[in-house]
Amino acid sequence: MTAHHVDRNLVDMDNPTGRYDIRVTGQLAPRWAAFFEGMTLTPQDDGTTVIHGVVADQSALHGLLRKLGDLGLPLVSVTPTTGTTSTRSTS
Repeated sequence: MTAHHVDRNLVDMDNPTGRYDIRVTGQLAPRWAAFFEGMTLTPQDDGTTVIHGVVADQSALHGLLRKLGDLGLPLVSVTPTTGTTSTRSTS
């Protein structure tokens, strides 16, 4: 199973879509999306970057958070989202 495959039996029932917005301090270039397994990176006007997309399960989410820690990126927030909308903002 890859990070792009979502098995509905493994997804957190509090977030059945498996979608997350993960905000970190710093501006990441879009080329980093491959490192984060195809998630979308959106630089914000406040100097943060929102990494958003589908995460297969809690184990994959923890792996993604470890990658951020390994890069030394300060974590601002992790927000479960529903549907195709997210909590992205440009403020």
